Amino acid sequence: MDWLDVLHGRTIHARRVRVLAERVVPWLPLQARVLDVGAGDGSLAARIAALRPDLRLHCVDVQVRPGTALPVERFDGAKLPFHDGAFDAVLIVDVLHHTLDPLALLREVRRVTRSRIVLKDHALEGAFAGVTLRLMDWIGNARHGVPLPFNYWPRAVWAEAFEKLGLAMREWNDHLAIYPWPAGLVFERSLQFLAVLEPGARSDA
Repeated sequence: MDWLDVLHGRTIHARRVRVLAERVVPWLPLQARVLDVGAGDGSLAARIAALRPDLRLHCVDVQVRPGTALPVERFDGAKLPFHDGAFDAVLIVDVLHHTLDPLALLREVRRVTRSRIVLKDHALEGAFAGVTLRLMDWIGNARHGVPLPFNYWPRAVWAEAFEKLGLAMREWNDHLAIYPWPAGLVFERSLQFLAVLEPGARSDA
């Protein structure tokens, strides 16, 4: 483990896992079968499982890291190896901006979801947004070999994608408090969001 792993792990990663798990669990149905797409080291899924032992979590990623907190199955990044509606809910956290075609993967997520998608990603909003997001991505992912196409969308493009796929937005929260002060002043703003989506439901956001 190099100095960047130590610094990022102590100052960002642990807090990020804790905060995101607390934000996500209220939106997951009781007794749900949940797919975590792009689970990484499995720490977020493990934290969610600890908070919600009623859930059945299944994790997939294009890369399987050694020593994951929960078992992670490899998939090709394009086609999820599950039948239509296989899961009650799908969690996809900071994944779509790492793909060359976010809409295609989101379409796959919608296909395997019966009732809900909980999506955490970035919005290209505000001054210096692109530079800030690229820096965050590089610090958090480059050393793990994660692809970095820097494919960020503004909120309006996210909304268009949701509409195109027939996904109604129940929640859009861009005040997540993932980062401690004063880092949050730089890396939060409106750059981070959590969206809760439902196929064919009425939009409340």
